[in-house]
Amino acid sequence: MLDGFVPWPDRLAAEYRRAGLWSGRPLGDLLHDSCVRHADRVAVVCGERRMTYAELSRRADRLAGGLLERGLKPLDRVVVQLPNVPEFVVVVFALLRAGVIPVLALPGHRRSEISHLCEHSGAVAYVVKDEFGGFDYRRLAREVPGVPQVYVSGDAQEFTPLESVDREDAALPTVNPAAPALFLLSGGTTGQPKLIPRAHDDYGYVMRACAQAVHADRGLTYLAVNPAAHQAALACPGVFGALLLGGKAVLTSTVRPDEVFPLVHREGVTMTTVVPAVLRLWTDSGRATGDLSRLLVQVGSAPLDAALARRAGEVLGCRIMRWYGISEGLLTHTRFDDPDEVAVGTEGRPMSPYDEVRVVDSAGEPVPDGEVGEMQSRGPYTIRGYFRAPEENARSFTPDGFFRTGDLVRRSPAGDITIVGRVKDVINRAGEKVSAEEVERQLRTHPAVRDAAVVGVRDAVLGERTHAFVVVDGGELRASAVKEHLRERGLATYKIPDRVVRVDELPRTPMGKVDKKELRRLAVAPAR
Repeated sequence: MLDGFVPWPDRLAAEYRRAGLWSGRPLGDLLHDSCVRHADRVAVVCGERRMTYAELSRRADRLAGGLLERGLKPLDRVVVQLPNVPEFVVVVFALLRAGVIPVLALPGHRRSEISHLCEHSGAVAYVVKDEFGGFDYRRLAREVPGVPQVYVSGDAQEFTPLESVDREDAALPTVNPAAPALFLLSGGTTGQPKLIPRAHDDYGYVMRACAQAVHADRGLTYLAVNPAAHQAALACPGVFGALLLGGKAVLTSTVRPDEVFPLVHREGVTMTTVVPAVLRLWTDSGRATGDLSRLLVQVGSAPLDAALARRAGEVLGCRIMRWYGISEGLLTHTRFDDPDEVAVGTEGRPMSPYDEVRVVDSAGEPVPDGEVGEMQSRGPYTIRGYFRAPEENARSFTPDGFFRTGDLVRRSPAGDITIVGRVKDVINRAGEKVSAEEVERQLRTHPAVRDAAVVGVRDAVLGERTHAFVVVDGGELRASAVKEHLRERGLATYKIPDRVVRVDELPRTPMGKVDKKELRRLAVAPAR
């Protein structure tokens, strides 16, 4: 097994297999079987590009063989940074077939994050698009040291063209279903993202269980508007859950209603996943052209206002299902037959009957239903530890294997969960998790910034906006210059503060800590 991977205890693994939750088969094999069963059906759509299951399987196997021929081997790690394009699906499928572990970076990550991911994972390769969204990823590849192989989809310049990696009829290895299938990324509370190992067994269960939760079958047409490297668009049931069923995955990188709604009608989309900010955008655009009654919209990653949930259903004419999910595991969701106050006012109940959830106080003692406490979870798809992070694991997991989510919740007697806040200092900006500590550390690298503090401020569109307060050593310092400095440091675009405010000193508590409660008050106080 891979060094640094924390497996499930043998007793629990055996229990999950006996219960039929874990299939004991690697994801690459399951996807290959689906391609055989549905060979002539359309598997992936992106703009004018269409790919059948037979073509997808053929391209993935040839790419897997080509990568193995170039020296990659099972349990090697490859950082994959691709937008919502067919190559993303082909590359991840190929790596699963080869037993190589994709580390799924987001399109918005830059030098700071990618360098960390490559180094921490021990990546032997890095896969990118040539250009996308006005950004040249080849330039980023040049700035990331120590990765032996770089593959570029499109104009590769001095790197290896992804399309040239091709080996027919290669012998593919036998893959251990208990091993990591892929690495997702944590939002992080102390800086750089942690690596979340998802095993073939547990992630296959996630895809199947999520499909069952939304009553999906081979008629599922899933629209990925979130980055497919995100858990929800990837596997809940997402792109790969749709492919396991024999459905269709439609890829886009726009959330504009005038582009999304025609795509929904043209492809017969039956399901998509969005953050509340996108749902608000669609709702504010007015009633969609055409009938959206077949469309199910999963909403998660940030708190959803109950009034918006009701209005969205009325204006768009679609069904709304609230989800709570963490890349480390636990998923909760509302049900189709839930009463209105549960359907629009809570995050629902745990997805699996095998999920174990407890709500505890600061001392770790259970609190009664209706009281607020931190939610902890363990179960057949909640990881047992981050990759190569023993100190973080000691903080994030209890001795009996429960994951400390950091979310403050209230649980009803029926088991429905309502999120009320966060224990950790993380800003939830449009579903993206921004570590306040990381941005503060980067701000302090500016030669004119003596001190800095970052807080999240509630926002009707994004959920929270990021406000940075900086103490400057003399002279003028424009907010635009501060933001440009962070970009030059390689910070992800979504982590750049929305507002930068200069202050003489940061407010402090009696204990000498930065008073972030006061900073949040200052952030929303009217200007004088």
